[in-house]
Amino acid sequence: MIVIGIDPGLARLGYGIIEVTKNEPRPICYGCIETSGKDTRASERLLQIYTELEALLERYPPTHISIEKLFFTKNISSAMGVSEVRGIVLLTAEQRKIPITEYTPNQVKQAITGSGRADKCQMQEMIKRLLHLDEIPRPDDAADALSIALCHIHILR
Repeated sequence: MIVIGIDPGLARLGYGIIEVTKNEPRPICYGCIETSGKDTRASERLLQIYTELEALLERYPPTHISIEKLFFTKNISSAMGVSEVRGIVLLTAEQRKIPITEYTPNQVKQAITGSGRADKCQMQEMIKRLLHLDEIPRPDDAADALSIALCHIHILR
């Protein structure tokens, strides 16, 4: 089973790909799709995300995609960009008939650390430990995406 976790964002979409064999999760790769807002239309940025996401799904065909649910309390303008990116991810998954599951930040924290109130440092340290990594994944968006994928794996179990 291969699970891709996605932390959606217009400037930076984090992804983390985890393979589970013999009940053991193993990170395959992680990183970010980055777009530039400088002199670039939003439609161009969305197309770039779509194109790079398609290439990622082609290279590592997943059995599941997990994505963070949209949760914003203050900045509505960034929420709009993130929601557009979420639409791209949902559409891409549906086109490929890949099941997609959404998790709130608290659900992810609960699954990874046992506490829905864990801070970013606690989450990153647990990802490092649970995936037997030498260091905390960077950038933060990639670490978040790995935690979303790992959350899905834990919930499936």
